[in-house]
Amino acid sequence: MLQTLGLLLGCQLLGDITVRGFGLAMPGPVLGLTLLVLILGAMPTLAEQLRPTTTIILANLSFLFVPAGVGVIGNFAVLSEDGIVLLVILTLSTVLSMLAAVGTFIGVRRATERWAT
Repeated sequence: MLQTLGLLLGCQLLGDITVRGFGLAMPGPVLGLTLLVLILGAMPTLAEQLRPTTTIILANLSFLFVPAGVGVIGNFAVLSEDGIVLLVILTLSTVLSMLAAVGTFIGVRRATERWAT
């Protein structure tokens, strides 16, 4: 279990160090996750060794949201004053993110279709 956590946190740390070191415009954990995917692609048997620990982490994932819930309650006054504005901003940003994802998917699909032919 410690080795698995070490690998997961190590990938995240390497992602953070790389992003900060090179000034990349992306979150460090995303780069760390990409690194983990590359490692698992290169060593498929490692996925089976990680499975027990990652299953436990995913089963208890709801506990990781407790601090966020406490933050919401702690800032309830701000939410009650600016709740409508925040709701509009969250809705708009969600829709824009979804549209960006769809646009990216369509662009990649078209590029791969051209490449394949």
